[in-house]
Amino acid sequence: MGHLDIELTERCNNDCIHCCINRPAGDAEAQAREMTTDQVGNILRQASDLGCMLVRFTGGEPLVRADFEELYLNARRLGMKVLLFTNACLITPHLADLFTRIPPLEPIEITVYGMCRESYEAVTRSPGSFASFQHGVNLLLERRVPFIVKSALLPPNRNEIDAFEAWAKTIPWMTGPPGYSMLFDLRNRRDDADRNRLIKSLRPSPEEVLAVLTRDEPAYRRDMAEFAAKFMGPAGDKLFACGAGHGMCIDAYGRAQPCMGIRMPELTCDVTGVGSYLSLREALDFFDRLSRLHAANPAYLRRCAVCILKGLCEQCPAKSWGEHGNLDTPVEYLCEVAHAQARYLGWLVEEKYGWEIDGF
Repeated sequence: MGHLDIELTERCNNDCIHCCINRPAGDAEAQAREMTTDQVGNILRQASDLGCMLVRFTGGEPLVRADFEELYLNARRLGMKVLLFTNACLITPHLADLFTRIPPLEPIEITVYGMCRESYEAVTRSPGSFASFQHGVNLLLERRVPFIVKSALLPPNRNEIDAFEAWAKTIPWMTGPPGYSMLFDLRNRRDDADRNRLIKSLRPSPEEVLAVLTRDEPAYRRDMAEFAAKFMGPAGDKLFACGAGHGMCIDAYGRAQPCMGIRMPELTCDVTGVGSYLSLREALDFFDRLSRLHAANPAYLRRCAVCILKGLCEQCPAKSWGEHGNLDTPVEYLCEVAHAQARYLGWLVEEKYGWEIDGF
C-alpha cells in the first residue's frame, strides 16, 4: 500500500465559496459521526502493516479536530511521513513547536486565498481569517518548519497572481512556481445542489484557464510537448486507467474510497471496525475490481473512449460522479477546457474534436 489519505473531518473554520467539503466547524452532528481517535489509530496501524509510509491528513480543515496532535504523533510513531493539507489559520505556537520537534518529513501544504484581507475573506467568508492565516504562516517561518503554498484562483483574487507568485518565491522551500486550483470539483457527496450551482458559477471559462496556463508561453509549449509524448491518445472503454485503488482515501466517517472523488456507495466500504466492516487489506481487494469496470454510456464510448485528448482532459469516473452521479457521463466543462488547449497548441483545427481524429 503506497499511500493513505484520511479526511479527518468535513468541518472547517472557513466557508470558502468554491469548496466542495466544508461543514461548519461547530457542526455537532458531523462531529459526532466522525471516526474516533482510536478508530483512526487502528486504521493507521493497519496501513503501516501493509507497508504504507505516507499518510495525508486533509479535510475540511484537519486542525479543527481536538485530537489532531494525538493522531499526528500516532502516525509519526509508526514511521509514517505526514502530509498535512491546511489553511494555516489554526496553527498555534504549540503546533508549530510540535512540527519543529517532530517534523512531518513532508512540507506542509498551505492553500492561500488572497494576498490582502479583502480578497482573502471574500473567498473564505470568515472574518479575521486573513490575520489568522498570516499568523500561522509566520509561526512556521520563525521555526523554519518546511511548507509550500498553492492557491485557488477565484474572482476575488484573480488579479493577484503576480503578487502571490512574488511572495511564494520568498518561501525557502518553494522549488518552483505554486500550483493553482481552477477547475473546481462539485460536492461529490451530491447532497447540496445550491453549493454545486455556486461552484459551477465560479469556474473560469476555457479562455481564462488558457490565459493562466500560458503566462509563460514558451515553458507551457515545452511542457505540453513533453506531456503529449507520454500521455496523449485514446483510453478505450476501460474506466479506471489511473492508480485508483492502489492507495485509498478514508472519509471522516470511516468509509474507504478508491480515491478522494469517488463516493459512489457501491464502490466504498466501511473500515471503522464497527459492525459489518472490512479491514484495509480487504478494502484493497475490494477495490481491485475497478480495473475490470468498463464504460457503458454511449456518449462516453462515442467520445471519451476514442478521443486523442483523453490524457489532457481531466475526465475520470470521479469527475463524472461529482457532476452526474455515475461513472461514465462526459463532463462538458472539462472537455471544453481540453479542446481549448489543444486548439491553442495547434493540435486540432477549430472545427474538429479529439474523438474525430484517428491518431495523435
